[in-house]
Amino acid sequence: MRAVHFGAGNIGRGFVGLLLHEAGYHVTFVDVNAELIGMLQSADAYTVTEVGPQATTHVVTGFDAIDSRADEAGAIAAIAAADVVTCAVGPTVLRFIAPVIRAGLAARPDDAAPLTVMACENAIGATDTLAGFVLEGAEGLAERAVFANTAVDRIIPAQDASGVDVVVEDFFEWSIDRTPFAGAEPAIPGAHFVDDLTPWIERKLFTVNTGHATTAYHGYLAGAETIADALDLPAVRAEVEAALAETSALLVDRFGLDADEHAAYVARAIQRFENRALPDTCARIGRQPLRKLSRDERFIRPAAGLAEQGSDPAALLRAVGAALAFDVADDEQAVELQRLLGELEPAAFVAEVCGIADGHPLQPALVAVVAAR
Repeated sequence: MRAVHFGAGNIGRGFVGLLLHEAGYHVTFVDVNAELIGMLQSADAYTVTEVGPQATTHVVTGFDAIDSRADEAGAIAAIAAADVVTCAVGPTVLRFIAPVIRAGLAARPDDAAPLTVMACENAIGATDTLAGFVLEGAEGLAERAVFANTAVDRIIPAQDASGVDVVVEDFFEWSIDRTPFAGAEPAIPGAHFVDDLTPWIERKLFTVNTGHATTAYHGYLAGAETIADALDLPAVRAEVEAALAETSALLVDRFGLDADEHAAYVARAIQRFENRALPDTCARIGRQPLRKLSRDERFIRPAAGLAEQGSDPAALLRAVGAALAFDVADDEQAVELQRLLGELEPAAFVAEVCGIADGHPLQPALVAVVAAR
């Protein structure tokens, strides 16, 4: 079995690539980072070290790597021969890998089994988004692939860029929507196939991602360097717990989750953030604030859902206020965020950046947060 994975970074090597390797796939990593691809091409193996209560080390072998900028034809050929294609490149990059996937689909033999395509991104419906880009303007390719949405969860901090080994937490969750496969799911024992992905992805996004970002933005404001340092500050911890209490209320009500089980999931998430064996900074977790403040992301989507129910998402709005103060010179979106705040009226900012228009029940409170920055 063969798999192609776009994005040879830490998530690619330390999570998706690892699970595909353990499932018996030969993995081809595809990236535009020539230095990283060169290191992978020179390596016969790399290690994934899990830290935490269930610490262990895995050795990944049986892989190769392609620089798609220098060898697009090689990437297309790999896709044409693959059983599975995955990616962990970031939601904004999906449009750029789509043409290569489209060409790979077109190059597959007519009698080949449909190619499984799964985007492993921190975004709702990321595979649907990728499918739209791949199939745009294409004729007769839809039946050549099965596109399945996924929800992925594993904390992997910044790594030493001088090698290909990866340090990760000892927790992971990869949930995959089984419905597109019509009973013929790919063999990935480490993944969890579900009939309805929505509860899984929203639980993860509105707990792990909301909590992580809330810690980062309030921690940055408080002068904390690392996520663990931020959670040592009582005021920051209180804000994180308050924001997750709000998202918990929404999730339990929306999906009928067991309240006690979800409370344990929330507590486990906070413990994961505190793991000092996985040091990460508030500045790194807070990067790309414009994406994190968009309509279907970790703050605005749950806050909007609560407002639509008549509830006051006060803690989530405070987290948004903290995010508006994120001013890191080497983060392009942080620079753009500050420019937009300086140029747009609050209501225009809320509509353009957060996707909340006049008339939505969240709009007045969100406009007030922007106006008070």
